[in-house]
Amino acid sequence: MAIRYSLCLLALAAATAAAQGTGTGPERITITGRSPGLAVGGFGNQPLSDSPMQASVFDADALYRAGNLAGLTALDAGVSDAYNAVGYWSSLTVRGFVLDNRSNYRRDGLPINAETAIGLQNKERVEILKGTSGVQAGVSAPGGLVNMIVKRPTERLRQVGLGLNQEGGVEAHVDWADRFGDAGQFGLRVNLAAERLQPPVRNASGDRQLLAVAADAQVTPDSRIEAEVELSHQSQPSVPGFSLRGDRLPDAADVDPRINLNNQPWSQPVVLDGQTASVRWRQRLSTDWRLSVQGGTQRLKSDDRAAFPFGCYDAATDVYHADRYCPDGRFDLYDYRSDGERRHTDALDLQVNGQLQSGAIKHDLTAGVLWSRQRDRFGRLAFNYAGQGRDDGSVVTPAAPELTGENTNRDARSTELYLSDAMTLSERWSLWAGLRHSQLARSSALTDGSGPVTYTQSLNTPWIGLTRRLDAHTVAYLSWGQGVETDFAPNQPRYINAGQPLPALKSRQWEAGVKHDRPGLRWTVSAFQIDRPQAADLGPCDVDQSCTRQTDGSARHRGLEGTLELQRGAWSAQGSALWLQARRRGASDPAVNSLQPTNVPSHALQARLSYALAAQPGMSVYAELRHEGARMVLPDNSIQAPGWAQLDAGWHWRIQGDGGLHWTWTAALDNLTDTRAWRDTPYQFSHVYLFPLAPRTLRAALSVDF
Repeated sequence: MAIRYSLCLLALAAATAAAQGTGTGPERITITGRSPGLAVGGFGNQPLSDSPMQASVFDADALYRAGNLAGLTALDAGVSDAYNAVGYWSSLTVRGFVLDNRSNYRRDGLPINAETAIGLQNKERVEILKGTSGVQAGVSAPGGLVNMIVKRPTERLRQVGLGLNQEGGVEAHVDWADRFGDAGQFGLRVNLAAERLQPPVRNASGDRQLLAVAADAQVTPDSRIEAEVELSHQSQPSVPGFSLRGDRLPDAADVDPRINLNNQPWSQPVVLDGQTASVRWRQRLSTDWRLSVQGGTQRLKSDDRAAFPFGCYDAATDVYHADRYCPDGRFDLYDYRSDGERRHTDALDLQVNGQLQSGAIKHDLTAGVLWSRQRDRFGRLAFNYAGQGRDDGSVVTPAAPELTGENTNRDARSTELYLSDAMTLSERWSLWAGLRHSQLARSSALTDGSGPVTYTQSLNTPWIGLTRRLDAHTVAYLSWGQGVETDFAPNQPRYINAGQPLPALKSRQWEAGVKHDRPGLRWTVSAFQIDRPQAADLGPCDVDQSCTRQTDGSARHRGLEGTLELQRGAWSAQGSALWLQARRRGASDPAVNSLQPTNVPSHALQARLSYALAAQPGMSVYAELRHEGARMVLPDNSIQAPGWAQLDAGWHWRIQGDGGLHWTWTAALDNLTDTRAWRDTPYQFSHVYLFPLAPRTLRAALSVDF
């Protein structure tokens, strides 16, 4: 508690002097290009622009503007929402597949659990690798892998800042770094942030704080030690979604997006606390070879609470609407409480990489072993009927806080051996190959000890790619890879194969593309196909020994993706686009085949145009358009949410002051036309939820570097 208050006071005091807000300006990186090696790419220091894969890289300015991981959906057409409720942790969909918060997220390359609020003020960049990730992660959902790179010590840096929004939200941030010693061999960087969270939703205010410290030491010319620690806290009520009214999709224009359905006298905030630390030793073994040993630990504590709307019993017609609200907007409201959730993740990575020559072939090799373990512990929970509410937020119900349900405790251990090789065959041709072998041990049981499940599996995930340099600025590529997931039949009486693991669910991806990178112009075009096996319950499943959990067909996602960066004089443009055909295939029920998954737009577009004003050096203005196509609301595709478009605009002015001061003023108006639409329509917990676009919002920020 003391750390929390000191963080707030320090950051607010710094903001009084001046403030950070660079993220609301137009500067950001969202496009693949000639960059340093992608930390999560699996191929050492090979430039991303030369590699046979697609990724988006968001720099610190983009992260500030995004605010949280969910905000990245506004910056890349290939990334969309996946039940992103205000006040809760972020979830992302990439290439139409929802990423698993327990297995698709990395921090400096080490696995973490993303079932928490992740602060971005101390992140140098976020990488989103697109496509199957078997060569980078032993077990993960297909679509992509998210890696967060922590800010490390630099030469002298002093930055303080303040950001505001029209709702009364305030964010203050301090970024301080320096090097010490006769030759600058010691480095330190400190990030402090405090925020009063005030979204454009009623009765959803909260607070967030972050303290992060990173240090390094150049012990010898060939040895370097890096360490960092991060403490974070967020407390804010979550905001549940609206839903269907009977068989009708409500018109978003008729719904007030500021309504908070989690607004009862007994509603409590979701509290997310995190402690994360890592240490890394880098050793140069020779001119061409390097060794890295990195360990990390993450300790999360959560209090997950909400007045949660779920389904509706209509007494007048004696009909229970299990996956939606009643036709008149009523819903059954539940008192949900799961306090003291604890999630622990530990990882140790030993890696060696370097180059060698074999005849005419040059090899860039990376090999290593990654040990990781996860331990999730929960208490009993409440999910109790508290009465009926309405989707206008007008009804008050009594609390029902009794702990009547059991949670699920989980343990997971893995050992992953990996090897990758980027082979330069000639001036034009390169061959890329990787293989990861994973040994898994997993177990789970309810908090009362019932329903235990334990299983082990060994899995191999290969990956291969081929590139050809067409000219000095253009590379064409073709790649194929596998990803893998695991599943098992719940240990319940109705399952014939209760407690038994399914065969490994191996997804496969083909991808072909072209990348172009030269000063003033960058673009990429790619085509991909991902096939993912689907696990399903087959049989009546209504009495004991009537249900079998097994693989049942697959989901096939085919798409075209493109990105563009263009600079011409005072004008600059950036954009990305995705066309996606996602379909169910090979299911035992013919009615399911050829259906689209829920909450996946058929196409998406993101574009931004900015102009530097010649009359006022350092000043620029920009306009940004975001569009997402129609998406299915129900698994049977009987209801579809229409597509939407949002227009944003902003202003950015950087001033060179006296005494080495650099002032940056920014202002942005999001949703300029106050468009009303359903931005996120997840079918979550076998229930339809509808999240509206945020209304028109004005933000402003000021920063100073000295």
